Amino acid sequence: MEEQNTEENKNVEKKIDTTSAKWKKRIIFLGSGLLVAAVIVWILIRYLIPKMADIGWVSNQMVAIYIAIGLAAAAVIAWIVLRKTLRTRLRMQKIIRDDPDINDWLVIFNWTPKILYVPTIAVSLLASVLMFLKEADWWFFGSIPGVVIGSIWLAVFFLNFLVEEYSISIKILLIILISIGFFLLWLHLLGWVMGFLRLFRHLVLSVNATGYLLVGIIGLFTILISWLRGLFYYIAITPNYMNLQEGPTESGEQIGREDYNSRIDTSDFLERLMGFGRIIITFKERKREPIVVLVWRIQKKAQLLERVRAKFAIDHVQQGA
Repeated sequence: MEEQNTEENKNVEKKIDTTSAKWKKRIIFLGSGLLVAAVIVWILIRYLIPKMADIGWVSNQMVAIYIAIGLAAAAVIAWIVLRKTLRTRLRMQKIIRDDPDINDWLVIFNWTPKILYVPTIAVSLLASVLMFLKEADWWFFGSIPGVVIGSIWLAVFFLNFLVEEYSISIKILLIILISIGFFLLWLHLLGWVMGFLRLFRHLVLSVNATGYLLVGIIGLFTILISWLRGLFYYIAITPNYMNLQEGPTESGEQIGREDYNSRIDTSDFLERLMGFGRIIITFKERKREPIVVLVWRIQKKAQLLERVRAKFAIDHVQQGA
């Protein structure tokens, strides 16, 4: 009993600390918002009001500004009206975190496989900066050949493509590396290594800064859409049940812990190096298809899943009842 009470006290203290940290974040966020608002008001007073007489209020530029302000206002109003009806993943996490009967839980959603292209996106943004500096002939960047940047980008993209399209285990990876080594050794014995490498001299790519930037923005936009979708389509796993959320409101399905099984799949070695893995949910009802969820930080998620599946949650008895 004493050990149980001690554990409960620790859990309560942990929840109190979490609540305190959340309030601190809200205060910081509110203070930052007020500071930004004050800066914007100061800029308007300092620069806009003295020039109001020169502004063409019905010009195309002002019409575009009106449209942008209207869309922003509509988004704010929609958020104020609908925020209490939306049941997002973040709200579900708060509800479970505040539940005194649940100490271990896991909320996951399915990332798009395109998130595996994060290295390519990062290299695209970096290549965009380098090409911009090269085009501006700033410092020593002007001497960097554009084909070198393009070749590096192409190599990273090709490796990313292999990671996404194929499941490469560590055994297959070792076989590929050993095979390439033996192939190069065979070419070396024949004296054909340089001739073989010259075959790739025309496989070069040179794109301007805007092209690389566009690739990076498209990739980031794809990942953002996946994250936004994960706010409304997710899986909440607790010791007693699993909740499948399928929309922005309460639409979903609750499944008891005895009606499903879970397993971790990290067979793809390169995905695992990037921190990704898959959680597979299978159902005792044979006709139902398994659910495969691509998650990030798979090591932490696997540990949490093991802890959740190893426990039952029992309601606390209210003292004095």
